[in-house]
Amino acid sequence: MPLPVSGELQDLSLELTDKAARLSGMLHMNLSLAVGSLVRSMNCYYSNLIEGHDTHPRDIDRAIQGDYVNEPRKRNLQLEAKAHIRLQELIDVSENQNSNVVSPEYLKWLHKEFCENLPNELLWVENPDTKEKVKVVPGELRDRDVVVGRHIPIEESSIPNFLDRFENAYNHERLGRMERVVAVAASHHRLVWIHPFIDGNGRVARLFSHAYLKQIGIGSSLWSVSRGLARKVEEYKLTLSEADIPRQGDLDGRGNLSQKGLEKFCNFFLSTCIDQVSFMESLLKPAELLGRMEIFLEEEIRAKRLPQGSFALLKEALLMGSFERGKAEEITGYKERQARTVLKALLDKRLLTSKTERGPVSLGFPQSIVERFFPGLYPD
Repeated sequence: MPLPVSGELQDLSLELTDKAARLSGMLHMNLSLAVGSLVRSMNCYYSNLIEGHDTHPRDIDRAIQGDYVNEPRKRNLQLEAKAHIRLQELIDVSENQNSNVVSPEYLKWLHKEFCENLPNELLWVENPDTKEKVKVVPGELRDRDVVVGRHIPIEESSIPNFLDRFENAYNHERLGRMERVVAVAASHHRLVWIHPFIDGNGRVARLFSHAYLKQIGIGSSLWSVSRGLARKVEEYKLTLSEADIPRQGDLDGRGNLSQKGLEKFCNFFLSTCIDQVSFMESLLKPAELLGRMEIFLEEEIRAKRLPQGSFALLKEALLMGSFERGKAEEITGYKERQARTVLKALLDKRLLTSKTERGPVSLGFPQSIVERFFPGLYPD
C-alpha cells in the first residue's frame, strides 16, 4: 500500500496543516466546545446524506434532546443520527488519544460503537440479487463475499491480512510529517476498498478519517470533511472508484492498484479538507460572527421574543468563552432581578447553556438560529 509522494500532494499537506492550526487557535476553549457540538451534528447530517439518509437538521437537534417523532422511519433515522453524534463525541473527547486508529481493533471499535446504538431495523441488509437479508453484527468483520456497485471487495477470508497490512502502511508513527497528512487521504480510500464490514463502511471510514486527522494534530471538532464530500458527492464517489482500478502499466506505481488513481483521490480529499477548514474559519471570525448575532438579537428584541440586555450577555460568552452567572448584573448594567430575567430567557432559548443549574454559562447554538449565525452551514 505505497503512499503517493507528488509535490502537489506535499503542498496540499502543508497548506492543510497551516490552515488547521490557525483555525484551532481562533476560539476560546469553551467556545470551541460549543462549536464542536454544532459541527458534530452537521457532520452527522452530511455523512448520512452521502448514504442517502436525508435527516432534517431539526430532527437531528430534536433527537439530541431526546424528542423523537412518531413516524417509525424518521424515528429510526433520528436514532441513527444520535448514534453517529455520540460516537464522534467519543472520538473528540477520547481519553484514548494514544490509540492506534489504524489498527483493526480500533476500526472494529468504531463499527461496534456505531451499530450497537442503531435500532434493530437498521441492522439488516438485503442482497439485491438473492433478496436474502443478513444481520449486521456490531464490530464483526464480514463473513461473506459481497459486491458493492461495480466494486468487488476482497474475499472475506483475506480481510484480516489486509487490515494488518493497512495498519503497517498507515501507522503515523512510521511516517514523516507530510506523509501522515497524505496517509489520511490514502487510508480513507483503502479502507473503503477493503470493505471490512457487511454494512456501515462509509460512515466508519469517514469517522476513522476524523479520528486520524485528530491523532496527527490537524483535525479538530471545529471542522468536518464530510460536508465537503457530501457537497461534491459524485466526484467523491468517482475518485474513490478510479482509485479502485488495477495498476495501469509499469509507470503506475508498484502495488496492485493504480497509483495515479490514488493520487487523484488524495488530491481531491485534501483539497476538500482545505476548503472546509477555510469555510469554518470564515464563519468563526469573531467580529463577523458578533455582527450576525447582533442583527439577529435586535430583531428578536424588537419582536419582544427576547429582552433588552440579551446581546451583552451573548457577546460576553462569545469573547470570553463563558462567564459566571453572578456577573450578569455587571455585564448588562441591570439590577439583580432584571439581569436574572435576561439570563433565564437566553437559557430557555438555549442561546446560553450550562452543565449545571448554577454553573457558568457559555454560548449555545440551537438549530433554530444556526442559519442566522452560520449561513451556508447546511443546504438551503
